Amino acid sequence: MGNKTTTITKGKTMKKNIYQKLHSACLQAGAVKKADKVKGMHFNPLLHDAVQEVATQALLDNNLYVTCNYLTEVMDKADAIMVVCTMKVHDIDDPTSFVIVDGCSAMGAMDKFGTGNAMSYSRKYAFLNLLNLKTGIKDEDGYQAKSFNKISSVKEETSPVYLDDKVDAEEIKEYIKLAKNSKQFYSLAEKYKGQLQYLMKNNSKAYQQIKKVADAKELQLSNNV
Repeated sequence: MGNKTTTITKGKTMKKNIYQKLHSACLQAGAVKKADKVKGMHFNPLLHDAVQEVATQALLDNNLYVTCNYLTEVMDKADAIMVVCTMKVHDIDDPTSFVIVDGCSAMGAMDKFGTGNAMSYSRKYAFLNLLNLKTGIKDEDGYQAKSFNKISSVKEETSPVYLDDKVDAEEIKEYIKLAKNSKQFYSLAEKYKGQLQYLMKNNSKAYQQIKKVADAKELQLSNNV
């Protein structure tokens, strides 16, 4: 039997509202499986297609449908293009009901792939924010992220995410946040030394975002000693 979008009480069928449907979709959505590592990477990438597949299926099972609009802006000083995704979730059973996830943004390079990359990246994080999809990390160093177990209010990213074709800065920041002690923190610094040096020379915006997270984490760990 397929998933139902109604609740039966004392013989009567009660229609779910859009928030109840989103809650059900969040609980039903499976974890997103990360892709295999490729040569030169120290992490398993979280691909847009994998996130979209899990999220879309959970939403469709609850009679919800998603559309996205994108705003683009050329950032001359950064030599990049910024894309902001506005995701709209429609209730198929009630066309007047919808929820908007606004403000998920990403930056891409000023080349033929930049806009598409930034659109995919911003859409991926809109899906993640909408359903709090489980993306637990477990790698050879033993760091493991906790899965979300209930829906929360829609989050908004207020600052752009800077992309890089060769280094996944978001993954590095995620690992840094998971460091439980100074030993783990400094082992990460050594592990990603080459990639950080690359970003310092070739993508200062992405490097500065990582540095900001690392500085905050280092201060937190030092205060906990």
